[in-house]
Amino acid sequence: MFEGRSRLFLIWLAVALFAPASMAMAQNADGIGNLKLPDISSYAPPKGETPLALGGGGAITLSAQLTDKGADITRGIVWRVFKPEAAGDGKLPMVASAHGGSAVFQLEPGSYLVHASYGRAGATKRITVGKDARRESLVLDAGGLKLDAVLSGGVRIPPKKLRFSIYEGTAEANGDRALIIPDVEPNSVVRLNAGVYHVVSTYGAVNAVIRSDIRVEAGKLTEATVEHRAAEETMKLVRETGGEAIADTSWSLLNESGDPIKEAVGAFASMVLAEGQYTIIAKNRDRIYQKDFTVVAGQNQEIEVLATEASAIDPEEGAD
Repeated sequence: MFEGRSRLFLIWLAVALFAPASMAMAQNADGIGNLKLPDISSYAPPKGETPLALGGGGAITLSAQLTDKGADITRGIVWRVFKPEAAGDGKLPMVASAHGGSAVFQLEPGSYLVHASYGRAGATKRITVGKDARRESLVLDAGGLKLDAVLSGGVRIPPKKLRFSIYEGTAEANGDRALIIPDVEPNSVVRLNAGVYHVVSTYGAVNAVIRSDIRVEAGKLTEATVEHRAAEETMKLVRETGGEAIADTSWSLLNESGDPIKEAVGAFASMVLAEGQYTIIAKNRDRIYQKDFTVVAGQNQEIEVLATEASAIDPEEGAD
């Protein structure tokens, strides 16, 4: 349904397949106007969803397009028709709804608010219904966003270990951003109103996080691939090099500043870490051992902590 397709790789180079080539550069939120996403939540739901609100008025046909010159969207639209005056509870009464592409409603003569949602994109329009049949169209000014991430050298990341969150492009006064969609799976298409969005890519569950500002263009599918500089690390406590992992071990991971960032229990401690310097502390049977190590982007490794006097530390200095 998207008229164009653009691919955004690291430096955010976008190439449209069905429209002239264009740059989809990641931009800061500064200088970008507020995104006008639909926000119609205060309505009184009807007893049951009805595609037609039968009455003595004329038929009105509603259609939606991604851009002002785009073709009608044929599926995936959710239509909701509201009375413009709030009810006693302060909500807008919903008089009709439909799913699919274009929709036909038979409404009593009068004024209505029509809302069309397409994924997370949407638009609202006031219409007037008379006795004669007529057509109305809504331009959603929307596009699609498809996200993925790789490791250094283009190595693929297992999809189960990768998630994205999409936030408003403009931060609030306190620096926070409104969350639009959490836990987006890689390579899934998210429909959004055109604008700039703040995307957070998380690899694993510790500190491998990449943040990017990405522009979605109306009528186009933007594919954004980011690079994680991280690796998978597996720690084990052994009595000798290459030995068996010692069970019932408690683990505490410290970053370069000495702050604890992850704890685990078991013979092995596996986690994804951003590149950098770390200290791993292992506790077993009231003895504490530690080892400093370096994470190199894209280089998974197994780290052995030797349960010897040389690596043992004073319990007062170690992690509990």
